[in-house]
Amino acid sequence: MATLAQMSRAKTSRLKVSPLSRTPRLRKCPFGKGLVVRVYIMSPKKPNSAKRHVAKVKMYNKPRVTARIPGSGFGVSKFNRVLVRGGRANDLPGVGYSLVRGVYDFSPHFGKKKARSFYGLPRPEHTVKHVRRKIRRKLAG
Repeated sequence: MATLAQMSRAKTSRLKVSPLSRTPRLRKCPFGKGLVVRVYIMSPKKPNSAKRHVAKVKMYNKPRVTARIPGSGFGVSKFNRVLVRGGRANDLPGVGYSLVRGVYDFSPHFGKKKARSFYGLPRPEHTVKHVRRKIRRKLAG
């Protein structure tokens, strides 16, 4: 911190440093398209233990990114086109991106009932869309 004398001597005000981006390789875009270069398994940091699936993705705007593969059972392999979004894996060092399921060549997570949009699944045909509470009461009784 500057002293009062230093502050009074300085003619210009301090420069405000803008916060750094958490996903610099997406270049201020919400998503990015890429090509899978390698699929492999990583083990997480100290208190956790598991096998996490990770993909090395070459983005179409040149940089390479390490992204985690969400969900269990996936069908992504080398040279598949994928959509990459921000969102780091807390226990995997160096993994700051995630893949989006159900877009391009990355298969959706079949059998999911909840959080379907996260895993790329459409609404099942037999389910009813949102019904207002008043109408639900009338239908039930």
